[in-house]
Amino acid sequence: DEPVPAEGRHTAVPGRALHEGTQQMEDCLAKKMEITVSEAEKRTGRNAMNMQETYTAYLIETRAVESQNEGQCSPVDSLWRRYSEFELLRNYLLVTYPHIVVPPLPEKRADFVWHKLSADNMDPDFVERRRIGLENFLLRVASHPVLCQDKIFYSFLTQEGGWKEMVNETGFQLKADSRLKALNATFRVKNPDKRFTELKHYSDELQSVISHLLRVRARVADRLYGVYKVHGNYGRVFSEWSAIEKEMGDGLQSAGHHMDVYAASIDDILEEEEHYADQLKEYLFYAEALRAVCRKHELMQYDLEMAAQDLTSKKQQCEELATGTMRTFSLKGMTSKLFGQETPEQREAKIKILEEQIQEGEEQLKSKNLEGRDFVKSAWADIERFKEQKNRDLKEALISYAVMQISMCKKGIQVWTNAKECFSKM
Repeated sequence: DEPVPAEGRHTAVPGRALHEGTQQMEDCLAKKMEITVSEAEKRTGRNAMNMQETYTAYLIETRAVESQNEGQCSPVDSLWRRYSEFELLRNYLLVTYPHIVVPPLPEKRADFVWHKLSADNMDPDFVERRRIGLENFLLRVASHPVLCQDKIFYSFLTQEGGWKEMVNETGFQLKADSRLKALNATFRVKNPDKRFTELKHYSDELQSVISHLLRVRARVADRLYGVYKVHGNYGRVFSEWSAIEKEMGDGLQSAGHHMDVYAASIDDILEEEEHYADQLKEYLFYAEALRAVCRKHELMQYDLEMAAQDLTSKKQQCEELATGTMRTFSLKGMTSKLFGQETPEQREAKIKILEEQIQEGEEQLKSKNLEGRDFVKSAWADIERFKEQKNRDLKEALISYAVMQISMCKKGIQVWTNAKECFSKM
C-alpha cells in the first residue's frame, strides 16, 4: 500500500444557523428543539485556586418543538453555563470530530473595536453581543448533520449538574494532538494533499481579508461618530441664534432641534453596525476551524508516511538477514564483522520476529490508508457544506450592511430636508 495524500433585542441572526437545518437533514436537533441563550448575568464566586473572581453566566433555554406543532405549549427547560463551559464543549467537539469544520465561539474579549466602544469583557453591550454569539454557536451545532446528534452536546443543553464530569470521562483530552506534533507534521510531510494545502492557504487569506475589513470598518465608525456629533454644534448655534431673532427665531430653533436629533442618532447606528461586524468576526474565527481540519489531515498523512517508511526498513532488514548481504552501512553490520557472524539459529529467530513485525506493519498501513481515505471523504463533504453556508451568510451580511448604510444616508437627507423646510418658513 502506498501512502495517500434589528431593532430592540437582538437574537442570533435569522438565515444563518437555523436555515442549515432545513437544507441538510430532517431530524436535526434544531428542528426538534428551540434553543435560546436568553439572559446574561454577572456573578461572583471562587475559582479552582479558591480565589474570588467575577464572571458572566448565560441562561440557556430549550423547548421541544413537536408538542407546539400539536397545539400544546411545552414547558421551557433552562440552565446556566459559563463561557468556559462553552469552551470545554467546543474543545471536545474539535477532538471528537476532527474532520468537521466546528463552529467557532464569539470572542472572549473585544477586538477590532472603534475607540468609543469599550473593550472590557464585562461591559453590558459586549456581554449582550457575546450572548447573541453563544446562541448562534449552539444553533450552528444543533443544525449540523453530525454534531447535532452528539450526546455530550445534548447533555450540555439539558443537564446542568455533572456535565463537566461526563465530558472528562470521555477522555477526549488524551486524544488531542500536541501543537509540537502538528508543527512537526507540517514541515516533514512529504506528500501533502494539494486540496488541503490550497484550503490552508485560502483560510489564511480569508482571515487576512476579514481582519482588514474589520479595521477599515472601525476607522470609518470613528470618523462617522465625529461627523455626526459635530452636527450637534449646528444645533447649539441655531438655538443661540434663535434667541436674538424675532421673525427667524422659531425656524432656527426647529432646525437646531433636527440637528440635535441627527447628532444623537449615531449611537444607535453604530450599535447596530457592531452586530454586522460580529457576523464578519465569526468567519474570522471560522478560518482557524478550517486550518484545524487541514492540520489533522497533515498529521494523519505524516503518520502514514512514517508507517510506510518503517515497513520498508523492516523488509530491507529481513532481506539482508535472509541473504546475508548488507545493502546499506549499519552498526550491526560492523559489529558482525568485528565479532563474528550470527549463528543460523539466531538469524532465523530474528527473521521470524521481523516477519511478524512486517505482517503487523502491513495491517497497520492498510488500516491507516483506509482511515486516511475516510477522513478525506468526510472532511471534504463537510468543507463543501461549510463553503455553501459561508457564501450564503457573508452575502446576506454584506447586503444587510449596505441596506443599513443606505438607510443611514436617507436619514441624513431627511434631517436636512426638514431643516430646509424650517428655513423656508422663516
